[in-house]
Amino acid sequence: MLIDSLAAGFQLFLTPAAIGLTFLGIVIGLLVGALPGLGPLMGIILLLPVAIALPPIAAMGFLIAIFVGGSCGGSISAILLRIPGTPLAAATLFDGYPMAKKGRASQAIGIAIAASAIGGLFGGFVLIVASPVLAQFASGFAPPEYAILAVTGLFAIAVISGGSVIKGLISGCFGLLLATIGTDEFSTGYRFTFDSHHMLNGFHIVAVVVGLFAISEMAHQIAGGDLLGKPDVKVVRPSFYSALATLRHWKNLLRSSTIGVFFGALPGAGGVISSFTSYAVAKAASKPEEKYGEGAEGGVVATEAANNATVGGTLVPTLALGIPGDASSAMLLGALLILGFVPGPVLFEQQPEIVGGIFLVYLASNVFLLVAGILVTPVFVYVLRIPKFYLIPIVLLLCSIGTFALQASVFDLMVMLGFGLVGILFRATHYPLSPIVIGIILGPLLENNLRRALLISHDGYWIFLQRPVSATLVAVNALLIVGAVWYAFRKRREAG
Repeated sequence: MLIDSLAAGFQLFLTPAAIGLTFLGIVIGLLVGALPGLGPLMGIILLLPVAIALPPIAAMGFLIAIFVGGSCGGSISAILLRIPGTPLAAATLFDGYPMAKKGRASQAIGIAIAASAIGGLFGGFVLIVASPVLAQFASGFAPPEYAILAVTGLFAIAVISGGSVIKGLISGCFGLLLATIGTDEFSTGYRFTFDSHHMLNGFHIVAVVVGLFAISEMAHQIAGGDLLGKPDVKVVRPSFYSALATLRHWKNLLRSSTIGVFFGALPGAGGVISSFTSYAVAKAASKPEEKYGEGAEGGVVATEAANNATVGGTLVPTLALGIPGDASSAMLLGALLILGFVPGPVLFEQQPEIVGGIFLVYLASNVFLLVAGILVTPVFVYVLRIPKFYLIPIVLLLCSIGTFALQASVFDLMVMLGFGLVGILFRATHYPLSPIVIGIILGPLLENNLRRALLISHDGYWIFLQRPVSATLVAVNALLIVGAVWYAFRKRREAG
């Protein structure tokens, strides 16, 4: 089955559009990752309207490449400016910036790019092997399993998203409420539409996400000031020789990539946790003469290998179960749905060529990352010198054009602006935004399967405990709740 999927995927991947757009996606991803305040999620959001007009594999290659490139691009500004372009690169500061201060910026960037590419390829291998197995296991799922699985995804993203667990759950429930707007699939009745034909299908996911993340982030950047500041950064040109130095740390590469894949497969964990964890493990296993924290190559290898390996791990539950691991994979899931494909066991069984094509564009993205990262980094350094005063209006203009182009609808622009205000409010009150997106994506899966499960049940809600898999997932949810309560209690005791 796996070989057949890859063989069928080759025919879709080996086209000028798919290969060219995958390479272009890497370049764009590196750029948005290097610019502080943007990142891979912002790149996917801004270019999703463009991608959904493309052939399926070209579109997914474009968006996945942005995800891969953006996960690595933050290391460039982290090493040169001591400002991580994305939270993913925060741990890269520990050794990347000290290397730059010692005049080894080119080597640091080369090592970061190579470690990211190798870690990403490791994640791709796990994706290709694990996701079909997981999808085959999930092929026996019935409505009770899918309903509880959606609850598990919501709990996990809320609990691990950072900050208050209660606030994370509230954000997730807000996303669930948004998912109920529109036409009820069972009764064909209208819910919360306020007699507006614009809302019969609910809010468009792209307009909501652009508002929540892009508009609120630009407002945050404006409020932060220093709009005319021009960073003083020297032009560096990493070489392939410095990238080869990464292979000296092969044990570190393997260990950190494994950590990245593990945390990537956990909904809500993501690259930040995996990069800090891999750095801590690498530092604990290092020799004293390596001097972690003072410019050790191994520190950069550990964090960047984990970052991009996380991407492959995140795509495993996204493709196999339809459960996104973070906001970026949720947008990829949304793109697949808009293109007319439903992730999960059915996709693997009925459209293996699409699955194979996605596997191939992901692997190609990491190969292109090594080439483009080495060759194009000097250009990104010039872009880093551009003040926010000029970048923010460009981003806002792209947001508006992309959102309007979805359906040529002014209503979508109003939705974008409205959720921009919601995003600003949530940020100001320290509520996480990612659970909202996960709630919108998983809401229909939860509601439809919950209602189907209760329709076929003879004992009401007991059906969720009568089936072994759903009962196990219920136990997992209970453990998540107990763990979250215990963590909050321990944190309060330490604070007081």
